[in-house]
Amino acid sequence: MKTYQIHLIRHAMTKGNLEGRYIGHTDVPVCEEGFAQLRDIMENYGSYPEVDAVFSSPLKRCLQTAEAIYPGKKPIIMDELIEYDFGEFEGKTAEELADDEDFAEWLSGTNPSKAAPFGDSQVRFNYRVCSCFEKMVDGIIRSGVRSTAVVTHGGVIMSIMAAYALPQAPMHEWLTPNCCGYTLRITPSVWARGMKAEAVSECPSVSDADEAERELWDIYDPDKDEFDVEYWENDENFPDENK
Repeated sequence: MKTYQIHLIRHAMTKGNLEGRYIGHTDVPVCEEGFAQLRDIMENYGSYPEVDAVFSSPLKRCLQTAEAIYPGKKPIIMDELIEYDFGEFEGKTAEELADDEDFAEWLSGTNPSKAAPFGDSQVRFNYRVCSCFEKMVDGIIRSGVRSTAVVTHGGVIMSIMAAYALPQAPMHEWLTPNCCGYTLRITPSVWARGMKAEAVSECPSVSDADEAERELWDIYDPDKDEFDVEYWENDENFPDENK
């Protein structure tokens, strides 16, 4: 059975990440600490997968990360992979917005259609990201490219994983550290029936020798999940909303 792997990788840290600021569309570079963390991961924790193609958000922090991990591979830039637009909240911390009523309502998440002032709503953001991902997967299957890296932002990865990954989990459970992400396996028959993909591992992969001591991940253990692709190839087993 021919399958395809897509490796979703969050960009390296920026100064805004270190300061806890909402940085979405602002085009900031990777900071020195971010490059140091990326080098440490590449040298001591595990290896990023070899790929045939690289997609990237057009923002500097993603392009710099893509170049560091995959030197010599020119990324295919997709504007739809840009992070959430935080509008008037952009560049500010939660503490600085503590007395802002619009921020409190937006942060509660009770209304996904509620947009940050002059920014995105969760509904609009999810539509943009998911439309892009579906177009990307269809192109990968048509072209036969077996292994692809997508260097993008934390919010983009959470949106993709919540929409398509099996096992299923809500967005907040797909929080992703900088320089890390997930590997999705696309099985064309499953994708054609219900647009679902198997979450097979974290990215980069971590060797068994480092497993007990690693600190990169403490969110998701794929070894505890059971996934049977044959089950999901059967139309009768898809939830009604996926039919």
